[in-house]
Amino acid sequence: MKIESGTYFAFAKANYTMKKIAYLIAVLLIAASCVSSGGLHYDSLQNGEQMETSRAKLDHSNYDELLKKYVNEAGFVDYQGLATEQAKLKSYLTYLSVNPPKSDWETGEQFAYYINLYNASTLDLIIDNDMPGSIKDIDGPLGQVWLKDFITVNGKQYALADIEKSVLQKMGDPRIHFAINCASYSCPKLLRTAYTGKNVDELMDRAATEFVNSDKNDLSDPNNPKLSSIFKFYTSDFTSNGMTLVEYVNQFASNRLNAGAKVTYKDYDWSLNKQS
Repeated sequence: MKIESGTYFAFAKANYTMKKIAYLIAVLLIAASCVSSGGLHYDSLQNGEQMETSRAKLDHSNYDELLKKYVNEAGFVDYQGLATEQAKLKSYLTYLSVNPPKSDWETGEQFAYYINLYNASTLDLIIDNDMPGSIKDIDGPLGQVWLKDFITVNGKQYALADIEKSVLQKMGDPRIHFAINCASYSCPKLLRTAYTGKNVDELMDRAATEFVNSDKNDLSDPNNPKLSSIFKFYTSDFTSNGMTLVEYVNQFASNRLNAGAKVTYKDYDWSLNKQS
């Protein structure tokens, strides 16, 4: 059947519009859902306050060993190999579960705890669901895996959205978006080192620098950069301190962008971040 060019382009445009609407609905559903910190303790950085990193209370060495063994330098995961030691991963998550942050913890220790909790729980979730092609293939409330309660802390159940949106985002450091990993190709890479109360500030800086200068962004044209959609998803976090988005990116960029740069965004690839 022959399709006139005008009809084809009208259909393509309508299909694109429907995809955008579906995406916006999904975002609104997550925002409107019962996402909550549910009593988890955290402290927020105020007015440019620096996190405290003088000591570390928890031992993240077992998780660190798993990362070094099953995550490569590019941040891709050997899920098949990790599955053979899933019991060790679950043991670490149990350790976190019974050692939740307390009011006397330094902020660095709190950031390390919640970043590791998010990343380790995501790894466990992928293995529990037989390593699907995408984390988005895993079902959850309203069809959103982010709303699935499967993370246990101190006897209560939480979802990934609870940890990200109701804790980490509210702690006041946008670099968390480069530290947490959603098991997808377009995510900032999963580092091969566990975060601790002492190294968290250094590792967050490293994660931000590596991500901004990776192929997840195209900064080759300082006037027309193509940024990761992460910068679109969380623009308000990156500009909350009064910086423009360009100014925020320039803190980490090797190729600095011009102040009046026209920013566009790359499509997000949700395929699983597995080793080939």
